[in-house]
Amino acid sequence: MIYVYKITVGQEKIVLDMLSKKIKKENLKIPSIAYFEDLKGYLIVEGEDEVSVRQAGLRIPHIKGVLDRPMEIKDIEGMIEAAKPAVLSISKGDVVELVSGPFKGEKARVIKIDTNKDEVTVELTEVAVPIPVTIKANTIKVFQKASDAANAS
Repeated sequence: MIYVYKITVGQEKIVLDMLSKKIKKENLKIPSIAYFEDLKGYLIVEGEDEVSVRQAGLRIPHIKGVLDRPMEIKDIEGMIEAAKPAVLSISKGDVVELVSGPFKGEKARVIKIDTNKDEVTVELTEVAVPIPVTIKANTIKVFQKASDAANAS
């Protein structure tokens, strides 16, 4: 069954870390935990029963409780689809625009992609000296695909 913890907003990653350590240490029957950045204040866990889930959450700061009813897979399928990494649509050589951070609005060329960390290394193109910058994939949008640029030449 799938259960939902209500968490203090902004503390999801900290709770996720403490919860996973407690589950391993006490060998609790919770095979998976899901955290979605878009779902602030909640952690989704898969557990054999509600007792295991509630026991895992005991004495962990920032956990406010477990939602009263378990969820079905179909209830979270939309969130899982939306959470697919942004790096899948980006390829090496693409020209991208940075949409947040100190270089917001700048154009850059993708030189390296790290799918494990959901990060890309880009080289700013509109500066005197090209600077490689590593940023999260969700802070850029594709301006021009590398394949389109090659076809245009």
